[in-house]
Amino acid sequence: MDKRTFLKSIGMLAASQWLGQPASAQKTTSAASSAEWLINMTVLESCSCPVFCPCFFDNPVPETSSMHHGQMVKEHACRFNQTYIVNNGHLGSVRLDGARFWYGGNGGDFQHDKHEWAVLTFDPAVSKAQRDALLSLLHKHGWYRPERWKSYAIGNDAPIQWSADSKGIHATLAGGAIAETRTSTMTGLQGKPVTLNNLDYFGFARNNGFTLMPSNVVAYRKGEDAFEYKNTNGLLTTVDMNSNDKT
Repeated sequence: MDKRTFLKSIGMLAASQWLGQPASAQKTTSAASSAEWLINMTVLESCSCPVFCPCFFDNPVPETSSMHHGQMVKEHACRFNQTYIVNNGHLGSVRLDGARFWYGGNGGDFQHDKHEWAVLTFDPAVSKAQRDALLSLLHKHGWYRPERWKSYAIGNDAPIQWSADSKGIHATLAGGAIAETRTSTMTGLQGKPVTLNNLDYFGFARNNGFTLMPSNVVAYRKGEDAFEYKNTNGLLTTVDMNSNDKT
């Protein structure tokens, strides 16, 4: 599914119909449009925590059991996939619209200065100028800075695909060979998606609330730290920030 089709089907979550909000973070004001830089992105996140991930509330990471080198171990870890599509953005003259990237890793127990590991992967369609601009903007946030991780890498380019409808989203990295996230929209009153609002998302100035989308599958399948979980946390949100905001 291409970006426009994706935004038409699932991007309603960023607009008033699904969130019940009068304005969307996807809409950029004229003042923001003239900013030196701006970035507006839709992100699908899934992790190994239960719904809703306690890490957003500074609560202890729950204990999980997983196979490691053939042995079952218990640990406090938040393993995650974050899949991004840039709706609107630029750094100077470099346009970022449509750029896609994937951020996967293990945040550990969030009680230490450094998290465990993270790998950032760009879709092959992202040009060198675009990825340099994206790295510059992302590094304004501690979550994306290499020094915040014990192990940080930029992986080889791999295709990022989305398939979305009102029932959920399926996202893959390299067709699922490297990573995969499959979510289902949680519905509540009047059959509308369940949302959570006014919660910070990694220091971005704005977001349009979280649509809860529990994960049927969240997997990272490459390397010795590969993981796979089912029936865990998932969410969709749109984040927004520009150079007129305080960072």
